[in-house]
Amino acid sequence: MPKSKRAKVVHLTQVAKKTREHKDKLFQCIRDAVPNYQHCFVFSVDNMRNSYLKDVRRELSDCRLFFGKTKLMAKALGQSPSEAIAPGIDDLTQYIAGNVGLLLTNRPASDVTDYFARLAKVDFARAGVTASRSFTIPSGIVYATAGEVPAEHDVPLEHSIEPELRRLGVPTRMVKGKVVLGDESGEGEGYLVCKEGELLDSRQTRLLKMFSVCLSEFRVKVLAHWSAASGEVTEVVQPTMEGIEES
Repeated sequence: MPKSKRAKVVHLTQVAKKTREHKDKLFQCIRDAVPNYQHCFVFSVDNMRNSYLKDVRRELSDCRLFFGKTKLMAKALGQSPSEAIAPGIDDLTQYIAGNVGLLLTNRPASDVTDYFARLAKVDFARAGVTASRSFTIPSGIVYATAGEVPAEHDVPLEHSIEPELRRLGVPTRMVKGKVVLGDESGEGEGYLVCKEGELLDSRQTRLLKMFSVCLSEFRVKVLAHWSAASGEVTEVVQPTMEGIEES
């Protein structure tokens, strides 16, 4: 029977599931790496961005970063003194919960915590993120940044974007070739895109991006640190930090 020439749909979003072999490899990589480093950090992730993560990996090229199932990482370190791959490191497993990773390094612990404390990259918010502040499109002529910078340093929004604004629920109209919201004089409350503290949906994040408003920040928060020299685990209190990836 001749082979069918019917076009087949190939879903590019399909990815291969991680096999037991991959998990065993990650488990063994962690156990093999720990003896070669003086410090092990547990860090949490906030507003993950692969592009920024690549910068972190490049900056910490002499270190090892691991991301995987929390139970697997905890098991690799050892969850009791008898299972621990190194003295005292089992105390670190209590912090391995949620979206966290491991960082192994020979750099001074203070250098690592200082690096992450200074690390902050702003980016466009994604759906499901909490708005860090409110944003309103002022009434009158709509500018490219919607009032984020003074009008004298801004430019009117391109007329070709106006249909998209209306599609997203913003009641704009065209007046003499310019996009206008509400009263042309600029009087009125404008259009509230989001309120501080609320969860953003895809429509709101699209509007924020159209006006170049960044409400997300890529950060890394160090939770705890183990030292091979002392065999002790220290909780790291750094409320201003937070973000990282998978090995």
